[in-house]
Amino acid sequence: MDASQRQAVENLLRLSPIADELGELFAAAGFTLHLVGGSVRDALLGRLGNDLDFTTDARPAQIQRLLAPWADAVWDTGIAFGTVGASKRDAGTTWIIEITTFRADAYDGQSRNPEVTFGDSLDGDLVRRDFSINAMAVSVPDHDFTDPFGGLAALATGRLDTPAAPEQSFSDDPLRMLRAARFAAQLQVTPAPRVLAAMRQMAPQIQRITAERVRAELEKLLLGAAPRAGLTLLVDSGLAQFVLPELPALILERDEHHQHKDVYQHSLTVLEQAIAQEEDGPDLTLRLAALLHDVGKPATRRFESGGGVSFHHHEVVGAKLIRKRMRALKFPKQLTEDVANLTFLHLRFHGYSGGQWTDSAVRRYVTDAGPLLPWLHKLVRADSTTRNPRRRAALQRSYDSLEERIAELAAAEDLARVRPDLDGNAIMQLLDLPPGPLVGRAWKYLKELRLERGPLTRDEAEAELLAWAEREGING
Repeated sequence: MDASQRQAVENLLRLSPIADELGELFAAAGFTLHLVGGSVRDALLGRLGNDLDFTTDARPAQIQRLLAPWADAVWDTGIAFGTVGASKRDAGTTWIIEITTFRADAYDGQSRNPEVTFGDSLDGDLVRRDFSINAMAVSVPDHDFTDPFGGLAALATGRLDTPAAPEQSFSDDPLRMLRAARFAAQLQVTPAPRVLAAMRQMAPQIQRITAERVRAELEKLLLGAAPRAGLTLLVDSGLAQFVLPELPALILERDEHHQHKDVYQHSLTVLEQAIAQEEDGPDLTLRLAALLHDVGKPATRRFESGGGVSFHHHEVVGAKLIRKRMRALKFPKQLTEDVANLTFLHLRFHGYSGGQWTDSAVRRYVTDAGPLLPWLHKLVRADSTTRNPRRRAALQRSYDSLEERIAELAAAEDLARVRPDLDGNAIMQLLDLPPGPLVGRAWKYLKELRLERGPLTRDEAEAELLAWAEREGING
């Protein structure tokens, strides 16, 4: 450990004196305690949060007895796996602590859940961890650094490797292959050749993992600092074929007679351009929509006479594919609908060429987008990946114009809440109707009229409704 790295760990432990305090507590009881895994890695990267992970030779019941009088709260949610959790407030920070007994687990090769076996050595515990950058430890309170698998050097060079043979590591827990892609996105590390080879060979084993766990890793990957790197690794390793097959499907073969934009690379670029517009941190809705907005293209590609290529209605097909995939991965229902609807709407702007839309068309654009309008603005802007600077500037000016039109109409008409000028009660009173489907039809007519003409006065709305009722033969 060089001086700067030791300083990083020392700074961590100074910021969190409870680590040493906890170490002294365990030492007094005759046990060892080590800060371990992601806590050490993140300390070395200067990005530690308020979660601290420890490992110890104490057994779970002994850990509980030591923590009970010291911590503010203790929980045993993970005790079946040898983990005891606790929280402790210190110097204005609430630290979340997990302490796990040394492990020496055995796997059956069918499930990712091990047969939990407690070990008796730190090195034995570290060798079973997923990657060498997570297999470093710092003892407390004496701060001895343990790195038997070269995690420090791997971290310094951005190399992702496994403590044991990667084939054994991934056989024990196939989710670790997805974690490799996630770390590529979060930490900008590159898998060692043997790790990539093992991922390619063992990619089908990811099917042993539940959809919920796969989704959780995909979310973390997408919310990382460089998701393109993680997604590229998913595709290059073959994992994407099993967890997100719509992504590699975007790699469409092209020939010299039918040229079109590389849809796969285009989608990754749109993702990066969407990220560049984020204002309040990583936005999962925006990132998913940017990545998946063109997934309907492979199924809709048609070669036209004269060498052209078309993708008619790919937004409709894409929205259906997104719903199917996100449901299979157990994404929340609202998130699924939002991403699908953004995909369905993302081409609508291209009808705005030259600013020729009527006010009615602008109202419909806003109303159809509803609360998704801010995301739709960003997605449409990100979807411009042309290398022609003149065309790119023209597209941006056109969307600037549309946003200005929206703002002007919104100021005049409260576009955020486009509703009929008469509510259901007023409709029933005017037409002398009881509650029922006819009221819904009348409401829908007035809504369409509102979109077409903008706000009406009360007298105008009542006159229009009465005229409509007469045309429809509706008598109260």
